Amino acid sequence: MILIAPYITAFLQQRLPIERSASPNTCDSYADSFRLLFEYSSRSMNIPPSQLQFEHIDASLIVNFLNHLETTRGNSAGSRNTRLAAIKSFMRYMEYRAPSALEQIRRILAIPSKKTDTRLVRHLTSQEMQSILDSPNPTVRDGIRDRAMLHLCFAGGLRVSELVELRIGDITVHPQASVLIHGKGRKERCLPLWKETASALRAWLSVRGDVLTPELFLNARNASLTRSGFEYILAKHTKAAEKHCPSLSTKRVSPHVLRHTCAMTILQATKDLRKVSLWLGHSNMQTTEIYTRADTTVKLEALESVIAPKLRSGRFKATDKLIALLKAAPIMRSEKSSK
Repeated sequence: MILIAPYITAFLQQRLPIERSASPNTCDSYADSFRLLFEYSSRSMNIPPSQLQFEHIDASLIVNFLNHLETTRGNSAGSRNTRLAAIKSFMRYMEYRAPSALEQIRRILAIPSKKTDTRLVRHLTSQEMQSILDSPNPTVRDGIRDRAMLHLCFAGGLRVSELVELRIGDITVHPQASVLIHGKGRKERCLPLWKETASALRAWLSVRGDVLTPELFLNARNASLTRSGFEYILAKHTKAAEKHCPSLSTKRVSPHVLRHTCAMTILQATKDLRKVSLWLGHSNMQTTEIYTRADTTVKLEALESVIAPKLRSGRFKATDKLIALLKAAPIMRSEKSSK
């Protein structure tokens, strides 16, 4: 029997960050996946997580765990596939470290990912977005910070992790305002900023103070802002904006919705999918194509450039059986009512 704890520790502390140069977000996501798996395995077999053996983690347990994520925890198929990808990565790591369990490993690697629905991206209208941007109070320190964060998140199409990890040195305000973004997969991109966004950032820098924390945005204790902290701030201002824009009450606004809204704004303004991809930092153009499905203007241009086929006029002529059925319908209803 092989104790799994030493191997999972080496996988998370050495294999991912050192040998594979995985980002901290990837390491955190994998660690969370194994935490859920080991907690589920511990409850199922009544064994402490630290005493789990590698042989306990077989294909049937993994399948039951994945079903548990969807049925009990209410996770989507995409989240299920993310957890499965982490498990498979660990199993490939164990192929050369536990040759006696090779058959068990291959059975787990053969578990298929689940197909996911491809829905239209959720985004906000220009009026809804403006209502949220106007919500913070620009006369108090927290309001100045919130306004700068919301403007920057929308203007740059930032992921929430990219926003909270920004440092003061990543912002350039003279001569041309720009921001250096450390994106997903260690991909950096530099984006110019609107004058309004640059003005909001200058206002925040003027009241931020000389705090030793290197991150650009701070919480109430002058520590770096967290992902959940920004999500709370966005939800607060979205709720306040509903008074001026009632349509927001029917929408679920998350930081990623602001990113989608930025992408749709750029696409509608430029009609250039490549520019949207560069702005968002996508490594694959197929990822960016989701926005063309949500943009009706692209389809309208195609519709207007093609001559529609002619519609031949005609007159419907019912068959004798259909006419007889229609004539008999009132008689059938009267018979039923008399009964």
